[in-house]
Amino acid sequence: MALQRWLVASLACFHAAALSIPRSCNDSTVDLTKLDASMDSIEALSVLQQATMRNLYLEDQRSMPQRSTCSLTNAAVRRDWEHMCPRERKEFIQAVQCLRAKPSIADPDFARAARTRYDDFTAVHVNLTNFVHATGSFLTWHRYFIWSFEKALRDECGYPGYLPYWNWFSHADDPRSSPVFDGSDTSIGGDGAYFPHNGSAAFFGSVPLPPANGGGCIASGPFKDIQATMGPIAAGMFGMEPPVASFHEYNPRCIRRDLNHHVSSRFFTTANLLNLTIGDASKTVKSFQDEFNGRPQDNGFMGLHSAGHYTINGENTDFYTSVNDPSFFFHHAMIDKIFWMWQVLHPAESREVAGTLTLRNEPPLGNATIYDPLIMGVNAPTRMIHELMGTMDGTPLCYIYA
Repeated sequence: MALQRWLVASLACFHAAALSIPRSCNDSTVDLTKLDASMDSIEALSVLQQATMRNLYLEDQRSMPQRSTCSLTNAAVRRDWEHMCPRERKEFIQAVQCLRAKPSIADPDFARAARTRYDDFTAVHVNLTNFVHATGSFLTWHRYFIWSFEKALRDECGYPGYLPYWNWFSHADDPRSSPVFDGSDTSIGGDGAYFPHNGSAAFFGSVPLPPANGGGCIASGPFKDIQATMGPIAAGMFGMEPPVASFHEYNPRCIRRDLNHHVSSRFFTTANLLNLTIGDASKTVKSFQDEFNGRPQDNGFMGLHSAGHYTINGENTDFYTSVNDPSFFFHHAMIDKIFWMWQVLHPAESREVAGTLTLRNEPPLGNATIYDPLIMGVNAPTRMIHELMGTMDGTPLCYIYA
């Protein structure tokens, strides 16, 4: 068995690219009508992936004469952390640690508490939180945000790969056993140390959640006891440090987690996946986005976005400073994967936006349009929403998901 595991891990690196992109599409059309909520969620996700890749392949063939900068032959491939080999995982970990060691380049007036290059990303998220959550720019702003992080890892820290994602549906019954969170040297750190607390309350305190077995500082793995400099600002987990008086207050502290299977097992289901991608919620960008973000008034339904944050818990319950925890980028890469799949499977709706410009429309600034700016501070040039609507538009995006 040990030899078999070694062979699987060794071959994973070699075959990764070949497994992710079809070399021909002579197979029959994938029948999405056969998908059912009773199916295993990993199997359902695989079928959706096949359908997405087939649609992409056919579109790539149709647009090949016009498409000069990005195609399936040169698109970057973002992959499931679980399917990456140990060497690839360690390369990513080292690049994140590199950004955490480099000095901040942000304007102090914008990010007074930032000390590292990594902090520059937290600072942008903190300053723009009320404009990029539950708004018309939520999906595209976060797409551009995680792309800018990926670019910094590659350009500034020599990372040879692309941003990995956390497959929510794998180990949903026990996230602590996931290769993402198992605390090994090829994880992004394990659970928090045990810290007695009264659980969490999502959606501004309206949805109570029980505690799990962590709650304290990350206790194992490459990011054990890492420090944050900003926040907390609006943490949803009880027992966290009191909120800072100002976004700009320098407040060094450890990053907490409380990996919570109560949330993951309840919400990372086949039914929720299918509803978003091919069900009723998939019919318009508004219904897709609203379902993703949750319906707290409906029996505390969290949606896959909030469920991911509250599965990790701790720092991730603060929607301002959740970026402090590197797991943020894994979670939002998975959100982007589902968004990518939905766009490819629903091309007629894929270039639309819905929602206001501000969280809860406070202050009321009107509705978002595809010409609204996506601001990244020092991390990337400001672009408009329509420039980030397609992951293969080539301006600047050129990637797919495996």
